[in-house]
Amino acid sequence: MSFSSIVKNELCRIETVRNCCLLSELAAVIRISGTVAYVNTNGINVRVITENAALARKVFSTIKKIYNICPEIIIRKNNKLKKHISYILIMTASMGVKRILDDIGINCCNEKDSTCIEYTEYAKKLAKGACCKKSYLRGAFLAGGSISDPEKTYHLEITVHSMNLAAELSDLINRYKLNSKVIKRKGNFVVYLKEGENIVDFLNIIGAHSALMELENVRILKEMRNNVNRIVNCETANLGKTVNASVRQVENIKYIRDHIGFENLPENLCEIAELRLAYSDVNLKELGEMLSPTLGKSGVNHRLRRLDKLAEDFRNLKGEL
Repeated sequence: MSFSSIVKNELCRIETVRNCCLLSELAAVIRISGTVAYVNTNGINVRVITENAALARKVFSTIKKIYNICPEIIIRKNNKLKKHISYILIMTASMGVKRILDDIGINCCNEKDSTCIEYTEYAKKLAKGACCKKSYLRGAFLAGGSISDPEKTYHLEITVHSMNLAAELSDLINRYKLNSKVIKRKGNFVVYLKEGENIVDFLNIIGAHSALMELENVRILKEMRNNVNRIVNCETANLGKTVNASVRQVENIKYIRDHIGFENLPENLCEIAELRLAYSDVNLKELGEMLSPTLGKSGVNHRLRRLDKLAEDFRNLKGEL
């Protein structure tokens, strides 16, 4: 089961008590995934199509509770698309669908022209009701939402069929300071969130708390893995630098020994040169602790750099570079 299905199934189990919240949730579902059409024999009807059985049951029970209407249900199996099952809920004019459309902000300018449909700014009705705003967003995600597997990437989107609906939905989401964006894709409009923190906040708003915890656990594990990788990479880089520096120092010290002689070096340089040859794999701190008196890392590094410069200067003098 996909992560989107897990989230939607959890949302469908939420028991909404207040009728205003039920209506807000239903409004989002019908406005986003519903189709309004004029049928010659029956007048206006509304269809809600979904592949989620839990959502179909939720829409059916909500309409029955608010309007005492039992929508007609048709189940279709599509053999061409991995035998996906679609659930179609149909509400006709004889059932009183006009009242539902009025309540959720869908106006039919001409009942004989299914293309003459207006979507009013339903979100304005939710300005004073925090619970209704959350219910509307929950319905919007149930109707047209999807969320990527958090193990792979952080991406949540809700697809709608008009720019007005997308702008209204994005504005409602952004009232919670979630920074949603809108793009056009294949004739539809997509409201999306990218940052993991914003997606977590959105799931919290719509009530998907179990999915939120699962996503947070994934985020924590990914962050820990990233931190470990950064530390390992940093340690590897530092180790590489240390090894390269040690190899260079040993080569220069051997060159000084063979061409200049340790006896011609100051006592402090001779001492550190002999130690570096004897202990080529130790770090600067350990080298400093072997000296008498002991010397700090910066002091050891200073002496080794003097040896490097001495070797380079002598090579230049001999014309070897």
